[in-house]
Amino acid sequence: MSDESGTSVGAETGAASGEHGAASGGGLERINPPHLAPPTGFSHAVRAAPGTMVFLAGQTALDGSGRIVGDGIVEQFERALTNLLDVAAASGAGPSDLAKLTVFAVDVADYRRRARELGAVWKRLVGGDYPAMAVIGATRLWDETALVEIEGIAVVR
Repeated sequence: MSDESGTSVGAETGAASGEHGAASGGGLERINPPHLAPPTGFSHAVRAAPGTMVFLAGQTALDGSGRIVGDGIVEQFERALTNLLDVAAASGAGPSDLAKLTVFAVDVADYRRRARELGAVWKRLVGGDYPAMAVIGATRLWDETALVEIEGIAVVR
């Protein structure tokens, strides 16, 4: 089924979130119009059912004592994403409630080179659903040794 704009909506679920069409999960509908290039590791849009929005502050690879851990971007991405998911959980949100994420990377070329490894971390920690996402290059982050920072928005029903 399509809406007035020709965007496929409704029928697909679960694994379809990374494909054309729309997928629903937990009140979030991932929209990937068939006339756009298939998204890889993100959704073109996410429509949220009514709920409570939770704004998740940027998380880096800080450990409990306030030190950045991990020598490379993959290790730091895993720790930053784990920290973000911990904050989300403390707010009543799970991985399937993530509607929007922004990743800030000090070396976007390295981020791209390690995309498969980063994707494996994502799938292990979050699963196969992808929020609307962007990766933005940053000269440096607040924590000078941080290579990556992740912020997001979750919608809890």
